[in-house]
Amino acid sequence: MHPAFSIIFLTTLIGAGQGLFLALYSGQLYSVFKLLPGENPNFYVAGSLLALLLLVAGLVSSFFHLGRPERAWRTASRWRTSWMSREVIVLPAFMGSVAAWGLIHYLGWNPVVVTFSENIAIDMSLLLGAVATLLCFTLFLCTGMIYACIRMLQEWATPLTVINYTLLGGSSGFILATVFAAWQGSGMIWFFGGWSVILTALAFITRAASLFRNARLKRKSTLQTAIGIRHAHIEQKAQGSMGGSFNTREYFHGASQGKYKSVKWAFLLLVFPLPLILVSVGLGSHTFGLLLAAFLVQYIGLLMERWFFFAQANHPQNLYYQTV
Repeated sequence: MHPAFSIIFLTTLIGAGQGLFLALYSGQLYSVFKLLPGENPNFYVAGSLLALLLLVAGLVSSFFHLGRPERAWRTASRWRTSWMSREVIVLPAFMGSVAAWGLIHYLGWNPVVVTFSENIAIDMSLLLGAVATLLCFTLFLCTGMIYACIRMLQEWATPLTVINYTLLGGSSGFILATVFAAWQGSGMIWFFGGWSVILTALAFITRAASLFRNARLKRKSTLQTAIGIRHAHIEQKAQGSMGGSFNTREYFHGASQGKYKSVKWAFLLLVFPLPLILVSVGLGSHTFGLLLAAFLVQYIGLLMERWFFFAQANHPQNLYYQTV
């Protein structure tokens, strides 16, 4: 498939924003149960603003993929059958809940709703954060299922697609939360850093599993089924026209085999081992620059990973257009 950079930026930016919110809310939950020191409300206000900035940037980038952006609202009309329509609905709802969560902390309007004991009190921000968390995981599901539900693209039609979107977003978000905590001088830095290592390791396992699976796929379509001819030996000499077409532009990535393989090994290096090393060394040496470098390096790798994700998908129509 031909990777659209607007969609690459959309999925990586909102994934980091989702992961950042999950990190911040997890830290708040741990502090409520006295497992972590509490934070000033301004910490959550600034964190929610950063998460919203990423979400808005991802949403804006998606408009560059539309032929008629003014009709974007119509994409929500098919929510009963379309995962893309569901994503269009859930994303603004998640953004609104994150904004409300940050606003509660900013205004200080955070009444206690339920008290379990003298030390554990559930306030309004925790309840709203729980709603936002549910929407966050729903958004991961919707985004991943846009691709996993397309059965004819065998590389995508697997639960690993949804799992990888979730874990990669969580990994980048928790690394960013580690950077944010270091910048704010927060005691949660070790909590965020530890979970970023765990999530990055888990993401490596599941992404490697998807690569292993896709390398051993048995194609359901053949050249014979693509053009409806049962002859044992068919060889295409030309695509049948002098110029290109929508099919040859949108269903081929256009990169050489060398570049294709280089991108795969580059993202495997940049998304997984390098950030792990930089986070570990940065936490040990209390170096903000190394933590920031870990996020930037991983995000560059995620752009490559998402490019490879789209480029690897082999549409059955490519059997017909063998010679471009």
